[in-house]
Amino acid sequence: MATGTRASLTAEYMALFRALESSRPAGSRLFYDPFAPLFLRGWRKWISKIVRFDRGRQLVERLLDRESPGARAAGIARTKWIDDEVTRSLETSKQLVLLGAGFDTRAYRLPAAERVNTFELDQPETSLAKQAALRTKIGSLPEQVHFVTVDFNKQSLSDALRNAGFDQTQPTCFLWEGVTNYLSAEAVDEVLRQISRSAPGSILLFTYIDRRVLEQPEQFFGAPKLLSRLRSYGEPWTFGLYPEEVEQYLAAKALRLMQDLSVAEVWQRAGRPAAEMRGYQFYRLASASVQR
Repeated sequence: MATGTRASLTAEYMALFRALESSRPAGSRLFYDPFAPLFLRGWRKWISKIVRFDRGRQLVERLLDRESPGARAAGIARTKWIDDEVTRSLETSKQLVLLGAGFDTRAYRLPAAERVNTFELDQPETSLAKQAALRTKIGSLPEQVHFVTVDFNKQSLSDALRNAGFDQTQPTCFLWEGVTNYLSAEAVDEVLRQISRSAPGSILLFTYIDRRVLEQPEQFFGAPKLLSRLRSYGEPWTFGLYPEEVEQYLAAKALRLMQDLSVAEVWQRAGRPAAEMRGYQFYRLASASVQR
């Protein structure tokens, strides 16, 4: 998300987490994002340099985990899961739509994305910062990537995509990563309804938070401090869902739930220590298909 007149700070932290994971040896990392360091400023940019050394990376990971328990592991786990799911979806989908793209670089680093049209939707501050950073690395941007500025709380997704050349008749992979928790319930509902009108076979990948973390944050380790920090950034969390109600919630919008799991499950499946996810068990990953 972007707020005010600057690129999103939470998007920059996600880039930092991806840079950390990408600095690991090839045999032990869960993904590789060579672009992540481009989006870092200040002390985060400095950190991205020292993590090239194992001891430096381990020190930074410990410090980050102590300051924001679970955040690094959650960011890395969700990136891993989404990378795999996007790659799988693009075997049949002809377009990729990133809703609130942030500093997502899948259009430039996933081989499967090279053969489809990608539409990156975001607020202008984050989108412009991203484009400028990418040009320093790769020069001209790929022709198949289309940047679309939008405010999901105020604008129609369908109108924004149509104006950018989106083909409504083609099956599409929609990715909504790290966005729903910043929106109003009405905005989330409307975007889901618009996605449900896409071509049959289209897939939606999205993240959400367990609504309980908003209602009773003290139930989750470190959550009160986390929510306070997000408010100080000007990026408060405002929306969540109860996991046990997600299937029915999506069905009411003509979407069929396919997967729904916690970032902790992905992290542990990858063989990473469960303790590193402590406090972020409320963060979830889900996929759904268009049924019509």
